[in-house]
Amino acid sequence: MTTCVFSLRGAAFRYKGASSDALRDANIDISEGEWTTLLGANGSGKSTLAKICSALLLPTQGDCFVMGANSKDEAAMERNRGKVALVFQNPEDQIVAAIVEEDAAFGPENLALPSDEIRRRVDKALETVGLYEERRRSSFSLSGGQKQRLALAGALALEPEALIIDEATSMLDPEGRLSFLSCLESLQKSGMTILQITHRMEEAIRADRVIIMDHGSVVWDGVPAEFFDERGEYLKRGFEEPPEFTLRRELMLRGLLPRDVRAEAEEMLGSLCL
Repeated sequence: MTTCVFSLRGAAFRYKGASSDALRDANIDISEGEWTTLLGANGSGKSTLAKICSALLLPTQGDCFVMGANSKDEAAMERNRGKVALVFQNPEDQIVAAIVEEDAAFGPENLALPSDEIRRRVDKALETVGLYEERRRSSFSLSGGQKQRLALAGALALEPEALIIDEATSMLDPEGRLSFLSCLESLQKSGMTILQITHRMEEAIRADRVIIMDHGSVVWDGVPAEFFDERGEYLKRGFEEPPEFTLRRELMLRGLLPRDVRAEAEEMLGSLCL
């Protein structure tokens, strides 16, 4: 039986002083091990929904259940502490220690774990993101991509069951972005639940599920194959075509794709390539 990690029931939220809800009547279930991508324009409610799921915000109407516990139940959420971790857009805002391994240890230390357990978690997290060899370097001497992977390591050191990623790839160069996404793919294969906010269509393709938000409401919910199908649902909703779609189409039209890649491209692009 699939476990529901996040469950929103009629959840709404209005910021103090605002004239309208930032999140409206959301009814969403996100299952264990699922990679869900949230898409939408700035101000569409994506970050508010993510903060509701992480219990940083409590719904002003309706409910949000995290690992089966109502986020309004303080005792239950205290028991869930560390089970949901967040990685935000700017890694500089998340670095709290001067040395890489000390920064990764910040979360476990705040859980008051024994020192040998903290060491085990930090080493494992740094190995997972490819920063173990850099563990004694200055945190601030790392590249942008390495800093974002350090932020991810700090989240992983909590040994969470779910990760919420809020625009964490937006400030990375292509190489750093691919490295970060590779980490996420490995984590999902190991059973991690991922809720990712992004503006990048090429990242949405990797997910199991795409949720589109507009003016605080969920307006579309389905799998990437449906969103990027021949009907151009993503184009109808004002999203740009993923660069790899454009590139593959052009290569196919010019007959430049190797034969063993062409079948895969045709399957992915369907009639978009015609």
